[in-house]
Amino acid sequence: MKAIQFKKVAFFGDAAVLPESAYYQAAYHAAKKLAKMGYVIVNGGGPGIMDASTRGAESVGGKTESVTFYPKHATGFEGRYLSNVTDKEIRTHNYIERMFKLMERADVFLIFQGGTGTISELSTAWVLAKLYYGHHKPFILVGSFWRAVIGAIHDNLLIDAKEMDVFRIVDGIDDILPKMKELERELNKIDHVHCQHCDESAFMS
Repeated sequence: MKAIQFKKVAFFGDAAVLPESAYYQAAYHAAKKLAKMGYVIVNGGGPGIMDASTRGAESVGGKTESVTFYPKHATGFEGRYLSNVTDKEIRTHNYIERMFKLMERADVFLIFQGGTGTISELSTAWVLAKLYYGHHKPFILVGSFWRAVIGAIHDNLLIDAKEMDVFRIVDGIDDILPKMKELERELNKIDHVHCQHCDESAFMS
């Protein structure tokens, strides 16, 4: 049986949070813990949560990777943050390509506090997980505030049980790794050896 094992963790969240922010510190310490255990930290190469994850990983000698895009006309996009220097940088041509490349490069996604960009990343991760359910890449929503957000979505939109099964919500960063292991176990209940789907897309486990 082909075992699913998460190796790369992508960090999504607000680009405007400052180092003194509780959200920045949460991402920093989460990345630090995961990198120390050998996980590769992946982000979009920007400031805020992305920068926090790189710095957290680097503080323990961890490996980092960024997927970037240098905007010419997207004036509302923060672009590449010069201080966020990762071990490997993958350049893309636009925001959409960057987002999907981030989904491709990681095995599991951590989604922190953010704005419309974070909502777009959450929505993309969620629909891909639904499309490839059972062979999907799961995500973890970091912060108790997500319970109200997801509750409102569930209560007001047509969200089914499988869609609610592809993610977990954690109140704090100490719960991230246990939930990652839980999601790994769930995926490993399925035999992926002869799975045709698993060889068709980079967006699956």
